[in-house]
Amino acid sequence: MLEIQNLSKTYGNGVRALDDVSLSIPKGMFGLLGPNGAGKSSLMRTIATLQNADRGSITFGDIDVLKEPMLLRAQLGYLPQDFGVYPRMSARALLDHLAILKGITHGRERKRIVDGLLEQTNLTKVAGKSVASYSGGMRQRFGIAQALIGDPQLIIVDEPTAGLDPEERNRFHNLLSEIGENVVVILSTHIVEDVSDLCPLMAIMNRGQIVAQGSPSELVAGLKGRVWVKRIGKSDLPEHRARHNVISTRLTQGEVLIHVVADSDPGDGFEAVTPDLEDVYFSTISAGQSEAAAA
Repeated sequence: MLEIQNLSKTYGNGVRALDDVSLSIPKGMFGLLGPNGAGKSSLMRTIATLQNADRGSITFGDIDVLKEPMLLRAQLGYLPQDFGVYPRMSARALLDHLAILKGITHGRERKRIVDGLLEQTNLTKVAGKSVASYSGGMRQRFGIAQALIGDPQLIIVDEPTAGLDPEERNRFHNLLSEIGENVVVILSTHIVEDVSDLCPLMAIMNRGQIVAQGSPSELVAGLKGRVWVKRIGKSDLPEHRARHNVISTRLTQGEVLIHVVADSDPGDGFEAVTPDLEDVYFSTISAGQSEAAAA
């Protein structure tokens, strides 16, 4: 179990990236959903002991993460949003090098681990090629392979499917699902489908705060009977924004499909629609923006 209590972080430029964040994350896949700039990467870097918090605590089992970072690192696998590689090294050679850095010094044991990770991430056939030559999806699978060195009990993946095509995204989802059966895996993303497809528990983060948390089904149930949809002309959008709580818009076939939240039928040609996690996400973020504007 990963326990985060009252975690706060303000950078030197005055940006408050983390604002009293508290979360309890059990074994399995946990989704951290939020827009760019919400503070997700700041939280991931703090958990991964790459930066200090101003206040608060993080514990993983018996480890006080902020006081004993090296103990946490021995159990951590981390795939950051951007990671560099040695341009001329093959995937096999780079994994072997990283395994040595992780303390796996016995050659035969290290070869067994590297071969297993290449097989698990479906990279065996391209193991002799340089990682710098890989496609985006292959690089992300390599990123997971390096994160799995040493059998970590806590794995953090930050925006892992951004930019992947549908086939690679599905392959990556299957890999994460397999990994997440026995360890704590935190999936940090702004892509709603990643969380809805993979995570039995989740939280939504915005402006450095946790603004909602629970299971996706519980959060969706909270909007039951409150989401309404209508097609309008693009020129009518400002008027509808002024009259209704518009949470999302999508251009389709020359018109704008708008979703609004209302406790009862707003009339005006709206129809009830079954809510989904995207509605939860947009309504939660929209509420936060309204509160910030009113402050």
